[in-house]
Amino acid sequence: MWDDAFPSFLIGLREGLEGGLIVSILVATLVRAGAKSRLPQVWTGVLAAIAVAMSFGAVLTFTAASLSATAQEAFGGTLSVIAVAFVTAMVFWMRRSARSLSGEIKEKVTGALAMGSGMLIVTSFLAVGREGLETALFLWTTARAAGESVGPMIGAGIGLVIAAGLCWGLYRRVLKINLTKFFTATGAVLIVIAAGVLGYGLRDLQEGGVLPGKTAFAFDLGQSIDPNAWYTTLVQGVFNLMPAMTWLQVIGYAAYLVIVMTLFVRGIRATAKPAPAQRVAEAKADKPEVAKAAAVDAAAGKAVEAAEEKVVVEKDGTAAEASAEGPADGTDASEPVTGTGTESESKSASASGAESESPADAEPVAAPAGGGRKRPAWLLPVAVVAVPAVVAGGIVAFGKSKPAGAPTIAVSEKECGKGFTAPKPGRQTFQMQNTGDKTSEVYLVDPATNAVYGEIEGLAPGTTRDLVATIAGGSYAWRCVPTGGKAVTSAAVRVSGGGGTKAVVPVSEEDLAGPLRAYKQYVDQGLATLTGQTQKLSDDLAGGDLDSARTDWLTAHRTYSSLGAAYGTFEDFDKKINGRVDGLPGGVHDKDFAGFHRIEYGLWHGASADELSGPAQQLHDDVVGLRKAFPTQDFDPGDLPLRTHEILENTLQFELTGDTDQGSGSNLATADANLTGTRELLDVLRPLIAKREPQLLTSIESDIARMQKLLDDAHHDGTWTPVEKLDATARQRLNGITGQLLEHLAPVPDLLEIRKSA
Repeated sequence: MWDDAFPSFLIGLREGLEGGLIVSILVATLVRAGAKSRLPQVWTGVLAAIAVAMSFGAVLTFTAASLSATAQEAFGGTLSVIAVAFVTAMVFWMRRSARSLSGEIKEKVTGALAMGSGMLIVTSFLAVGREGLETALFLWTTARAAGESVGPMIGAGIGLVIAAGLCWGLYRRVLKINLTKFFTATGAVLIVIAAGVLGYGLRDLQEGGVLPGKTAFAFDLGQSIDPNAWYTTLVQGVFNLMPAMTWLQVIGYAAYLVIVMTLFVRGIRATAKPAPAQRVAEAKADKPEVAKAAAVDAAAGKAVEAAEEKVVVEKDGTAAEASAEGPADGTDASEPVTGTGTESESKSASASGAESESPADAEPVAAPAGGGRKRPAWLLPVAVVAVPAVVAGGIVAFGKSKPAGAPTIAVSEKECGKGFTAPKPGRQTFQMQNTGDKTSEVYLVDPATNAVYGEIEGLAPGTTRDLVATIAGGSYAWRCVPTGGKAVTSAAVRVSGGGGTKAVVPVSEEDLAGPLRAYKQYVDQGLATLTGQTQKLSDDLAGGDLDSARTDWLTAHRTYSSLGAAYGTFEDFDKKINGRVDGLPGGVHDKDFAGFHRIEYGLWHGASADELSGPAQQLHDDVVGLRKAFPTQDFDPGDLPLRTHEILENTLQFELTGDTDQGSGSNLATADANLTGTRELLDVLRPLIAKREPQLLTSIESDIARMQKLLDDAHHDGTWTPVEKLDATARQRLNGITGQLLEHLAPVPDLLEIRKSA
């Protein structure tokens, strides 16, 4: 969560500080002009800008939720690219405008004072509104890239709170910040983050079918790095860099980063300008009359900064506060905060007065005309919040895209299937709308066989989602399963004609009860065998027989590795018995490094029997504890289909790469044991798979036989060839057949998923 919070934190901090500085300048200008009574109009404009930004975010969220999966990818990718464009423009604009921001805002407010309260509201709304829209768009994009909203929202909230505190400190002259350096540093970091968002957006556009190259990967590190490691999660959350990226993503990321960062750095160097005193000196060297004008201009600039504003964005980028009533410390109000000038207050005031009319002089022009019925003070603030919310609600309610002719089907306990009539054969899209008050699952089923043609899980109340299914001749009905409620089946309709269509026969917990009992018996017998083997290993080391210990270590480790489907049930015992060195601060010398791999390291790195007897005894004690705890541990029946794929997925990631080898060179022996465990698991699930997909079993068995043959070729006279010593061809073949077997195993979890429609 926290890794996903950083990009949003930076956006919240930077955009919040920009917006806060603008509000501070608006307020300070009005106070200096003697127009404190007009401050509510400024806050009304700011409130309207916030309401519009939040409504914009709601429209993005709910509009995307109503789209099909492919349309969501295209929609999200497009907005990601737009967000990158906005952020890029914001970074460059703030770099250019930080020095002149105060003067620009003061000029607009002074003009608005003369034009009435409406223009003052519009001025503050426009000044803050752009920052709000940019923030909403980028936060929506980063939340979508993160796949969750809690982390990004917390990050943005913290950033906005800190920004508010900084702006208050600047306004009250509590602190000083070099804004030029601040916006330069955060701008560079945002460019890097935006490059990742661009890459993610391009991938979405590829998934949505807008851009080509969906399967053209530049690299795929999914099997080389741990996707759950802290560093992997951090890089993905902060920079949106994925373990697998297409060529288009890589090219877009690199091109954006190189071009934009180069222009940004060049712009920083180009914006360095001489100070006012330096310009006066240079003018004196050329023409006396020009020097005089420059001096007057410099003095006027100081007067505006010191006498008319509370928040001053100075030449060197430092923000500070000059009190509207005069400096708190009694110093001359015209003295620059940084102490770089020496002009007197009277000279500054006269120079300022010679240039333009002061805001105070403009106040009478903007005074209310009087007369007429006075409207309540709360009416306008309520209106500026309510109007964007109503407009956003209207867009969400009436702007949802619906495929032409797509029927809307009700999903609830009382109205399940309402609106459903016999569809035409072929590929059809149904708009499933939850009209109840509970989150529900909905299935399109054959009521006679319970076969499932399509499903939606987690349909929240009041939401609508597409369900796409291929319709052929047969009987169809809707089955609604609300959370905590009973399944309700609609009236069936009959469809005539059309070709064949594929349905999934649902699996219930009762269907998996028999396979679960058989597999638990297999695991229990394996643990009994393992207990004796670890005792023998401990005895070998207690007797100082290192050679026998190496042989018995491999035997015991292979037994444990054949129980792969139970890893999720072993809880903390798995880490104690077979934990890897990954993530341990001390590596192989860490005090928490224990179990099989700790003993392996010692046996093949010269450790004495005395040094290893303690870890070996601890290993045996942990196995005994596991065997005792296993009968009472919770073994989710849904884990059985899932582990058919996960066991060999871990094999490909850790064993066939040599990642877990601590010196024994026995990774292929472990892979062989993993294959044995997968075969045992498939045996108990065979009846369920054969009933639903008999051809799939044939393909899986063929792949298992080929993989077994390659592993047997690496086993000679009781020894196993280390992975790194396999020739390139053999290693490529082994990786290839393992990958192919995983592809054929991938449908099994979905095929045997426990469905409430059963």
